[in-house]
Amino acid sequence: MAPDEITGTQMWTRGVAASSVLIAIFAPLVGTIADRSASRRRYFVGLTLVTIVLTVALAFIGPPYAILALAVFIIANTAYELAQVFYNSFLPALSTDKNVGMVSGAAWGLGYVGGLLCLAAGFLFTGIPGVEWKLPLSTEGGWNIRATNLLVAGWYLLFALPSMFLLREPAPPDPRASWNPLPAARQLLAFPQALRLLVARLIYNDGLVAAFSFGGIYAGVTFGFDFGQIILFGIWLNAAAGIGAFLFGKLDDIIGGKRTIQLSLIGLVGAAIGAGMAPDAAGLWIAGTALGLLVGPNQSASRSLMARFIPAEKTGEFFGLFALSGKLTAFLGPLVLGEVTGLTGSQRWGVGAVSIFFLIGLVLLYFVDERRGIDDVERFRTNKREESTFS
Repeated sequence: MAPDEITGTQMWTRGVAASSVLIAIFAPLVGTIADRSASRRRYFVGLTLVTIVLTVALAFIGPPYAILALAVFIIANTAYELAQVFYNSFLPALSTDKNVGMVSGAAWGLGYVGGLLCLAAGFLFTGIPGVEWKLPLSTEGGWNIRATNLLVAGWYLLFALPSMFLLREPAPPDPRASWNPLPAARQLLAFPQALRLLVARLIYNDGLVAAFSFGGIYAGVTFGFDFGQIILFGIWLNAAAGIGAFLFGKLDDIIGGKRTIQLSLIGLVGAAIGAGMAPDAAGLWIAGTALGLLVGPNQSASRSLMARFIPAEKTGEFFGLFALSGKLTAFLGPLVLGEVTGLTGSQRWGVGAVSIFFLIGLVLLYFVDERRGIDDVERFRTNKREESTFS
């Protein structure tokens, strides 16, 4: 689409950055609006359909219109991430305190499985490294590549249909929810454990962003992986993440979300340092496998712990802030990795430096009290029942 690889890289990173800014701005806002009107399902369906339609549109935008394609991508990616705010907000209604970890873990795991299957189907369009056969699609204007957008859109629609038709609004309207997202942020003061979790996630999620955004480059430059090997490495990391999410889901319900996140962060510190010190490709595969196995549980347990800390009628507001915590400082991880690499002249030091984010997140998570967080929600529900009784 772009005139050259350098320009294409710049356009892509700017597009991702632009959508991240939009998500950070709008996620808390749409969350509060949905809570006020009890329209979480409506927003989820609408934003999902917008994402699907724009993904289809991307298939028909050719190389002369790279700027247009980038603009469509920015809107589509923003719509997708905002839809996830409402998707996550259904979790408390679909689970209990006793199985929320397993439900969240199974959902993350199935998401990784579905993504891998879609990726495998995509190879039929683009060709498989080392394999001659592929679908007889024209390569003019990159049509065989652009056509994968049709696959993705169809895949997304197919597996979103059950949610669109079967999910029910998880909570009644909350007229006290403000159209202004700032009061929602202030309401976090009544749920201090949720606030502490968001601050910790703000930091350790930066490390995850850096690891995923730089993993392929690190494998190619430092260890000489070719394109096919990088693809296989990425597939395996995602498969490991799905396996980890499944395996740790039940553990989450047994030992709690906080401890599950702590275990994952301890392991991620070791995996990041191990990747930086890996003597050869085999060592990188081992460190990468460990990282993948722990990323899924970290993401899943973070979501399930947040679900434990918030009342059902405020899930839109608070999961909007949850999305904000994942985007607000997401640039820091890649920035630190890049700067350390530049200062030391070695990607190994840059990759190892990612462990700092996991360590800081681990320290901040120490101050989260899971029991008190759950009690805060019960206290909120009790007070609300008493208010309705006397009103």
